[in-house]
Order: sequence, then structure tokens, then C-alpha cells
Amino acid sequence: MQKVAFIGLGVMGYPMAGHLAKAGFDVSVYNRTFEKAERWAQEFGGHCAQTPKIASEGCDIVFCCVGNDDDVRQVVYGADGILAGLKDGAVLVDHTTASAELARELEKAVNAQHCGFLDAPVSGGQAGAENGVLTVMLGGEESAYKTAKPVMEAFSRFTQLMGPAGSGQLAKMVNQICIAGVVQGLAEGFTFAKNAGLDPDLLLETIAKGAAGSWQMENRYKTMFAGEYDFGFAVDWMRKDLAIAFEEANKNGTELPVTKIVDGFYQEIQNSGGNRWDTSSLISRYKK
Repeated sequence: MQKVAFIGLGVMGYPMAGHLAKAGFDVSVYNRTFEKAERWAQEFGGHCAQTPKIASEGCDIVFCCVGNDDDVRQVVYGADGILAGLKDGAVLVDHTTASAELARELEKAVNAQHCGFLDAPVSGGQAGAENGVLTVMLGGEESAYKTAKPVMEAFSRFTQLMGPAGSGQLAKMVNQICIAGVVQGLAEGFTFAKNAGLDPDLLLETIAKGAAGSWQMENRYKTMFAGEYDFGFAVDWMRKDLAIAFEEANKNGTELPVTKIVDGFYQEIQNSGGNRWDTSSLISRYKK
């Protein structure tokens, strides 16, 4: 039985770690709020640790899924961090959506301890994590990927090594850029449909089978029409991800005019108190 650790039990990490336990791995978890780690251990039968170091000790693979670059550094470095507990040959897999620069930094630090590193942001949202069907895009060495891939299958339906460290994060930036445009298109199209008096169910049944079809359309059209926005990735997190993409775009010379407009729309939603609404809440701007 492989021993693994999971650092960070948020809306994504909690079920992901649960799938690892259900798959038969010996799982230790750490969360800043220790009571949540205790609750997870009671539910899934794993172990909860007081520090990332203790959780990571003796593990073959350590998974991490926290909020942003600073959060990752807090759980990785220091006397109580992941690096202090990694054994030789272990692999650190960071599922946090963070910067490509951080991924390259972490790879150097982890490699210096004769361990492997993968930046591995995910797509699929809370529902994908709960159902164990996430898509994982990774950056790092092939050897580390081969070690982690069969373990990640506990909570994913597809994984892909995109290139060297940072490549997974770059792929996730593309993912978020594309989602922003798609959701705004749905918000406009669905508003048009409502104003035109079209039946939303008949509309979806028809256009979802054509070129306009998408995951967002299939999974969010009913809640968007109903004005319900508590079903997925929060606006706050989307803006955090888009900020990372804008920073990288400035470095590589890419213009993102449409994405910047949509980001501004998300800022409007934040300003109106919709910080924790999911990203489909773009349609709320038309309901005034």
C-alpha cells in the first residue's frame, strides 16, 4: 500500500483526498483548520497531521491543493513544511492553480532534495472533484509523472504531461481564458433567448447538439436561467486565476482583450456582493 499525503482540504482537496482513501491508499492529511482534517479522517479513515511536515513524512507522493502562490510557499517551506518531511525519491504534486514561475521555483527546491515535482492544476470544478473525474494538466519530468499518474487516477478521468515544470500552469491559464469567453457567450445568448421568448429546454436540446455545444452549456444552462449561482467555481477564484494569466500574457506578448472585458464583468459581480457565486453568474448582469 502506497503512503500518500494531501495538504489542503478545501472544496477540491477534501473530495480528492477522499478518493485516494477509497482507492486503498494510506492517506495522511493536513489542513490549516485542524478540525476539518479531523472530520476528513473520521469520514474516510485516514490520518490527520498537525503540520505539513508530519503529514508528508514517509510518503511516496505528497499532493497539495491550496489557494495561491503564497499559500503554497507557506505549506512547502520552513521547519514544518512539506520539504522538511519529504523522503528521498518522493514526488510532490501541486494541484494549486498558481504561477508558472512558482512551479519552476518549486521544482528546483524539490529536486535539490532528490525528489520529483509536478505542477498539476485541475479542471472540472467541485463536481469533478466530488465525482472523481477531474482533468489534470501537468508540468515536470516524465519519471515523476509515471510515478504519480496511477495514483491520480483515483480522482481523475484524464491526465496529460504538457512539458517541463510550469507547463501545467500555463495550460490551466489557457483553460481559464477559454472558459471566460464561453461563459460570457452563454450569458449573452441565454439572455437573448429569454427576451425572445424561446423555451430554454427546447433551445438547449437543439443547439447543444451543434457547434455551440459545450460542457458549460450542458451543466449550467438550467441554473443560469434560474438565477442560481452556487454550483461551482467562485468568482473570486476565477479572478485570481485570470490575474495569473494576465501576468503571464504580459511576459509572452499575448493580447487578451476579450478576457480583460470579461474580467471586468466579474469585478462588477464582486462589487455587488457576488464574490462566492460561481462563474456562470455573468448572466446576473443582465437581470436588472
